[in-house]
Amino acid sequence: MDFPIFHLDFMGNRLLIAVIAILHVLINHSLAVGLAPIVTYLEYRGWKNKDSSLDHLANKIMFVGFVITTSLGAMTGVGIWLSASLVSPASIGSLIRVFFFAWFVEWIVFVTEVVLILYYFLTWKNSLKSEYAKKKHIKVGIALSIFSWITMSIIVAILAFMMDPGSWQETRSFFHAILNPVYLAQLAFRTPLAMLMGGAVVLFLTGIFTKKESSARSEATQIAAIWMLSWSIWVAVGSIFYYSVIPDMMIQNLSVAVGTMEFANWYNSLLIVMGVVVLTIVSISFFALFNKANVHITLAMLPILLAFSLLTVFERAREFIRKPFVIGNYMYSNMFRVAELPLLNKEGILQHATYVKHSTITDENKTEAGKDVFMLTCSRCHTSHGINSVVKKFKNMYGDAILNPIAMKAYIEGMHNARYFMPPFPGNEAEIEALVDFILKTDEYPIATEGAQEAGVSISSYRR
Repeated sequence: MDFPIFHLDFMGNRLLIAVIAILHVLINHSLAVGLAPIVTYLEYRGWKNKDSSLDHLANKIMFVGFVITTSLGAMTGVGIWLSASLVSPASIGSLIRVFFFAWFVEWIVFVTEVVLILYYFLTWKNSLKSEYAKKKHIKVGIALSIFSWITMSIIVAILAFMMDPGSWQETRSFFHAILNPVYLAQLAFRTPLAMLMGGAVVLFLTGIFTKKESSARSEATQIAAIWMLSWSIWVAVGSIFYYSVIPDMMIQNLSVAVGTMEFANWYNSLLIVMGVVVLTIVSISFFALFNKANVHITLAMLPILLAFSLLTVFERAREFIRKPFVIGNYMYSNMFRVAELPLLNKEGILQHATYVKHSTITDENKTEAGKDVFMLTCSRCHTSHGINSVVKKFKNMYGDAILNPIAMKAYIEGMHNARYFMPPFPGNEAEIEALVDFILKTDEYPIATEGAQEAGVSISSYRR
């Protein structure tokens, strides 16, 4: 409530974060955490077997990883910070206060990782000058692999904390925050999945950078296939471990998280599809292992698409199942803390908000005050007329007839019971009525709701 509300009414705030974050995670897991160790191993095998073609292939594959991670990967990494700070500044502020030391360490590790990837790629030709130079270069690759994984492992602790803070709620201890109940399980799932994706990338790029009859293709295909088969076992184990520690309340959200509300009844079918995806990747790995020179480029691309789809579904599920919270049992997805609700239900949210046009509701300003209420309570997840439109949600519930304000008010008062992934309304009765009035007016006159970046900033009279 102490920040101006950024809002994109055509696509929604959560979709903005989702697109940037998922793209970054796909790049980070596949081309940083997963790719560095297998490329280093390819380089080692080329040096060990005196096979310069395998070393050359490893260099080409690393070129792809280097270019994408240092450009698109870097931009989306910054984009996550920018978009999350705009859309959910209170949650970011809370996480920084809890994990300040961890993030400080992560930035040091990340800078080291950047230096290592620059050194590893840019000194590749120099490593061919002598045995000593090549050994040193391989050690840099190993260090890069370790630091890439450490970066991910620190961020995973924070992501897991957002799902289940565990005993931190009582102790406020940094170590209890880090060692939250979901952390090790999520890390045990992400690590092998990243390695599997790295192997899939190598299998695909090997088909692009080598000729069918070359020894480098045969060797690299075999290595990628064994790599993928080995890690796929641990993906299965990690997924079971991860599922076992998800809080029971969040398990209820999985059917909607994996699909949509409309597909919730098809949840078991979706799980079967995901199982088939994993088995397909395993089958292609076996085929590549026994048909090293005959893996068509289209077939080699399939494990990448399937693995990327798996991680995309996982990221969607992870983000959704923690609802109605952005930080489990501590802060709701609309950035109101659980502990604040009794006070806000009594006094209202407008009196405690800084950047609102109206701090009290009158007959004359009811619609404008309702817009302020919408921005404070709904806009993190909903738009007025865009994706996940609040107007369309009510239209779907009550049909295309004129919306009934009495029914809407009753629904908002108990929406957390009807939709367990919705937070309870944090304001008072007058603010619910104002919100309903705003929704009715924006349905009648469908104009996009502007955020502070377009409409400017108003300061509450209580805060002046």
